[in-house]
Amino acid sequence: MMNNEMTKSNEQNILVGIDVGSTTTKIVAVDANDRHQLLFSDYARHHANQIASVIRSIKKFCGHIRDKKIRLCLTGSGAKPVASILKVPFVQEVAANAIALQDQFDQVGTAIELGGQDAKMIFFKDSENGQSQSVSDMRMNGSCAGGTGAFIDEIATLLGVKTEEFESLAAKGTTVYDISGRCGVFAKTDIQPLLIQGADRADIALSTFHAIAKQTIGGLSQGLELKAPIIFEGGPLTFNSTLIRVFAERLGLSDKDYIVPQHAETIVAYGTAVA
Repeated sequence: MMNNEMTKSNEQNILVGIDVGSTTTKIVAVDANDRHQLLFSDYARHHANQIASVIRSIKKFCGHIRDKKIRLCLTGSGAKPVASILKVPFVQEVAANAIALQDQFDQVGTAIELGGQDAKMIFFKDSENGQSQSVSDMRMNGSCAGGTGAFIDEIATLLGVKTEEFESLAAKGTTVYDISGRCGVFAKTDIQPLLIQGADRADIALSTFHAIAKQTIGGLSQGLELKAPIIFEGGPLTFNSTLIRVFAERLGLSDKDYIVPQHAETIVAYGTAVA
């Protein structure tokens, strides 16, 4: 990626972060200055082939940005072995997430991130001596699809719709049923009788979002206060605006109490680049 005949203007480093998650790979490139201008980003499912997805991401990046020096860093549940193979740094994803939020926002109370197979809450506190905010606590679910993007995939399959269509279906729902958000198996046990009774699929989709919000809030907050402003991030919360509305309803949030970053699906990769 380096050219011996680089002009002086091409010598500016580009910071690249790759987030290899349980279901998707995200790559972000930013200019290595104080503003960290976004130069490139990509978000794609890796279908369990994580190394191949990283190679595809890098090739795609190289097709857009050539003859530049880069500094590369990886994060995510599937990134450590890839980082070892590439001999590049690895940063823990909560640290990368915190760095991204501190870089982009003056004030953060709580961050809620939903991924393919995990969910996280990060709680921030004001630091002393005029320094940036710091992380006071973080909570993460176990290795389970409950309350995550994979949970949405499972219920979408059960309802016979594509994952990409689940949001528009849920937006039409008007009735909320009590569905377990702990596990896809339990959820299916709740949903099958509803389908037999003729419940509207839109109502089941909406109820699924309520199950996710209930599971995330109850399972991860564990008595800690979710302070505003609350940041919603991660793929499931980026592509499902109804899910954000459900979270806001259950937490009693007004529009000014929460923020959805412009690139919420790649924010951890952004933090990895900045790191």
